[in-house]
Amino acid sequence: MNFHADNLSRHENGMRITALGGEKVLYSQTYYSIGGGFIVDEDHFGVTREAPVAVPYPYKNAADLQRHCRESGLSLSGLMMQNELALHSKEALEQHFAAVWEVMSSGIERGITTEGVLPGKLRVPRRAAALRRMLVSQDNTNSDPMAVVDWINMFALAVNEENAAGGRVVTAPTNGACGIVPAVLAYYDKFIRKVNANSLARYMLVTSAIGSLYKMNASISGAEVGCQGEVGVACSMAAAGLAELLGGSPGQVCIAAEIGMEHNLGLTCDPVAGQVQVPCIERNAIAAVKAVNAARMALRRTSEPRVCLDKVIETMYETGKDMNAKYRETSRGGLAMKIVACD
Repeated sequence: MNFHADNLSRHENGMRITALGGEKVLYSQTYYSIGGGFIVDEDHFGVTREAPVAVPYPYKNAADLQRHCRESGLSLSGLMMQNELALHSKEALEQHFAAVWEVMSSGIERGITTEGVLPGKLRVPRRAAALRRMLVSQDNTNSDPMAVVDWINMFALAVNEENAAGGRVVTAPTNGACGIVPAVLAYYDKFIRKVNANSLARYMLVTSAIGSLYKMNASISGAEVGCQGEVGVACSMAAAGLAELLGGSPGQVCIAAEIGMEHNLGLTCDPVAGQVQVPCIERNAIAAVKAVNAARMALRRTSEPRVCLDKVIETMYETGKDMNAKYRETSRGGLAMKIVACD
């Protein structure tokens, strides 16, 4: 078996497999890993899969979503629900949302009750369990309002430590950014209002809608656009979902998503030793807090924003494509090359 380290032109994460019988090519196919666990072959690269049936509110960008909301009077989650009901029963949707949240919340629970060292040569110690003990023993959210931030950090750290240990997580939109969407919903559940079937559906529908915009019009691949396509997108998704739950209009929801991404533009993907641990785990916690802040800023804004969500998505993609390959998941630059100096 021979391996050739050739770069494929269509995507940074690609592999061509060729079977030879003597000098004769028996079979050859090219596959691309485009982020979030999605694998496509050469024939389907860049091809948008059509829905099996027409949905009532088709969209290609955030402008389409907001236009549909204005014309129909629906919230963004309500609009997305109508689209989903054209494809699935309400019961199936509720079961799916519940199953996703069960995996997310179980990841948090395992993360906050498991101690030890994460696998790999970095020997990174788990932090979520110790942070939980500290928070429970102090219980000072009334005297220290910023203690809420510690809880959000804990939720995100727990999920990402589970991911680093090979535990079960939800790609939201990727494994490397899997802690942000659940951490923000866990924050809502603990500090705002208990999550029920209705709020869960609204959150999942909106976060998915925002994530789909990035997947359609940019990228969720760290190898293609850096960490802005993973943690940045997750921050944008979670900010929009929280804004929806806090009563935001479709416009405010999109503003929250825009803020979440705008302040992650240029974020590099430079995992130390090629492992999704440093800086990835802590970065999810920072982005989860940022998502909450983005939602609150959007809801309290009294002026029209100068930057729209579609433009920030476009900017993110262009920025990522301009980024040196050293900073796009290769561990050949940035923090990945400096961590030895700290030993």
